[in-house]
This record gives sequence, structure tokens and C-alpha cells, in this order.
Amino acid sequence: MARISAADRRGALVRAALRVVAARGVTQATTRAIVAEAGMSLASFHYAFQSRDELMAELISHVVDQETIAVLPVLPVLPVLPGGTTAPDAAAPDQTPSLRQILRTGLQRYTDHLREDPLREKAMLELTQYALRSPSMHHLAVRQYDRYHALAAEALDSAARQSGSVWLHPVDDVARLLVSLTDGITIAWLVDQNDRATATLLDFAAESVAALGRAA
Repeated sequence: MARISAADRRGALVRAALRVVAARGVTQATTRAIVAEAGMSLASFHYAFQSRDELMAELISHVVDQETIAVLPVLPVLPVLPGGTTAPDAAAPDQTPSLRQILRTGLQRYTDHLREDPLREKAMLELTQYALRSPSMHHLAVRQYDRYHALAAEALDSAARQSGSVWLHPVDDVARLLVSLTDGITIAWLVDQNDRATATLLDFAAESVAALGRAA
């Protein structure tokens, strides 16, 4: 393999670990399996990481970073769905979108992110369970969900500002609900990949969360 920088080597190993975990599970994601997937030697692995657990921690951070852009859109731009239609209840360009519209758009964006790479989410579920079963790794699961909750709270604040709304409950509590809903949506879609049923579920989720706010 051509000589590469330490940062590039770490990135390649993280991406290889993601593929191995998604395909075979965490227990089968041995150091040898990961370097084989990356086309590297064991020496290359130890040059980049001190241990497999360090790599797993880096992998969790990597996937969470990828999901940062998918929690809710920063701007109320409604995406075009398959068939050329926009998201449900799309607001006209010169209208302020409702809180429900922004939430529905954000949930659609998250689901599109999931559909683009389901293996990533399968790997994330594997890693979360692995961290919960490993006392030395439990803090990674806590850090993962702390990050999810913080991102959701930031997105909910943005949604309220864009729609001219206020939350009737502490935004951190609403953020926990939103993360719990997206967890359920993720697992449900991974099980049956039923886009029609998922669209209905997204409608219900958006309506439920929007009911916790009101126009300012």
C-alpha cells in the first residue's frame, strides 16, 4: 500500500471498521479483519491506533459526526421527494413554514440519510449495544447520546426560530423525545424498509412533537 499520512491511515481504518461491523457485527470486527478490509498490515494498525477500543471510540465519533447534518435542516428548504413532489405540507417560498412543516422536513431528511446508507445505522446500533455491554466502553454510549440530544436541541431551537414558535416544555426534554422517535423510526425502517409506512410514521412524529410548541 502506498505511504499515507497518519490521519489518512486512521480514516481508512475507521471506514473499514464500519464496513466490517455492519456486515459481521462487533464481535467479528477483529483487528485482523479490519486491516484485511482496509488492505493494510497489522503494523499499520498499531501505527494509527493503540488498541481496538480506541478505534471503536473513533468509529462512534465518526458516525455521529456524519449524522450531525441529518437531524434537522438548518434552513427551511423543503426537499424534493421521489416523483418530483415536495415534503408534505410544504410552505410556499414567501410563507413562514410552520413548526410542523419544519419538523416533518427534518425527519424526512434524516430518513433519506438512513436510506442512503443503512449499513452505517446497523453498525451504529451494533456499536451502541457493544458499548453498553462493556464497562470500559459504556462512557462512549453516554457520549453518543449526549451528542444526539445536544444536536436535537440545537435543531429544535432553530425550528422554533424559523417558524416563529416557542416550546411549551424545556427544549432539552423535547430533544430527548425527538431522539427517541428517530431511534424507533430507524429500527422500524431497517426491519421492513417500508417507505410508505415510514412516511405515515414521520407524519405522526412531526405532529406529536409540534404539539409541544405554539406560535409565539
